[in-house]
Amino acid sequence: MNPTLIILNFLSLYSTLVFIRCLLTWFPSIDMSKQPFMFLGEIVDPYLNLFRSVIPPIGGLDLSPMVALLLLQFAPQLLAGVLGPVMGGLGGGLM
Repeated sequence: MNPTLIILNFLSLYSTLVFIRCLLTWFPSIDMSKQPFMFLGEIVDPYLNLFRSVIPPIGGLDLSPMVALLLLQFAPQLLAGVLGPVMGGLGGGLM
C-alpha cells in the first residue's frame, strides 16, 4: 500500500476521533472514565494537551481543540511540502 495513502487515512481517522472527543464534552452526563470513552480519551487527550498547554482558555472557552483540528486538516499539505522534495515527488500526492 502507498505510504502516502496510509498517512492520509491515519490523519482522517485521527481527525474524526478528535472531533468525536470534542463533541462528547458537550454532554456532561457521559462518564468519560468508562469504556469506550476512556479509550478515546487516552488516544486523543495527549494530542489535545499539547495545545492546551500553549493556548489558554478565553472566557472559559477552550479553543485548543479547534486549533488541533485545523492543524490536522492542514497536515497533508504541510507533509507534502516537507516530503515532496525528499521523496522525489511522492509527497505531492498528499494534496
